[in-house]
Amino acid sequence: MAGSTSTRLLRAAASALAVLGLLAGAPAAAANPNALWDIVNGQCVPHQLTSGDPSPCALVDVLGGYAVLKDLVGATQFLLIPTERIPGIESPRIVAADAPNYFADAWRARTFVEERAGRGLPRDWISLAINSAADRTQSQMHIHIDCVRADVRHALAANAGAIGPSWAAMPVPLAGQPYRAMAVSGEDLDAANPLRLLAADLPAGQTMASQSLVVVGATDTDGRPGFVLLAGDTDAGSGHGEDLQDHTACPPQPEAIGK
Repeated sequence: MAGSTSTRLLRAAASALAVLGLLAGAPAAAANPNALWDIVNGQCVPHQLTSGDPSPCALVDVLGGYAVLKDLVGATQFLLIPTERIPGIESPRIVAADAPNYFADAWRARTFVEERAGRGLPRDWISLAINSAADRTQSQMHIHIDCVRADVRHALAANAGAIGPSWAAMPVPLAGQPYRAMAVSGEDLDAANPLRLLAADLPAGQTMASQSLVVVGATDTDGRPGFVLLAGDTDAGSGHGEDLQDHTACPPQPEAIGK
């Protein structure tokens, strides 16, 4: 009997690892675009409701309508995933009047990144990213939470004076790609929903489906907290907003903090 129980436990563990392995960017991920939904809806939410344990997720907020899951790519990357069935950035549901502010929730979830990093991180090292419909492998909306690339951070700081309260083209490419940018003030994103700000001012001929959206923490010259919002477009080659993140060098080396 003990052997049988051990076998069942090993098989269950292997099954869980196989599902989670889809998040590592393996070819199987493309074959199962529902992997994230299967994990959140089939495991995390039921576990939270029945035992108060969100595993394999790090967090399930039932009332808030989202889960936070550690991605297998990178030591610090996490994903915020709605517990409602939402395909992605193109869904009208995410900008509805009663929709949760998923980016505000993702910003709060940066504490999971910091916990993995082993220290608090300055806000301008933290980024949130969602890819366009054509540049994602999963059919369930998810926001990537991780460090921003050092070169992107430096470019944002160097061009801060050109980033204002309305959408305008970034003066320089980011990771070799064109983006639009706008600045938002505030310690958090509760008063400014980045998805609605994007949907309200799309360039002519573009749709939400073609957009990527990246949010990077910022601090202005007077020390006031805020954010830089970056919008890419798949037709311009910037639909994979996750390209602006760094999943390998997060946390940055201590000597880089503050530079």
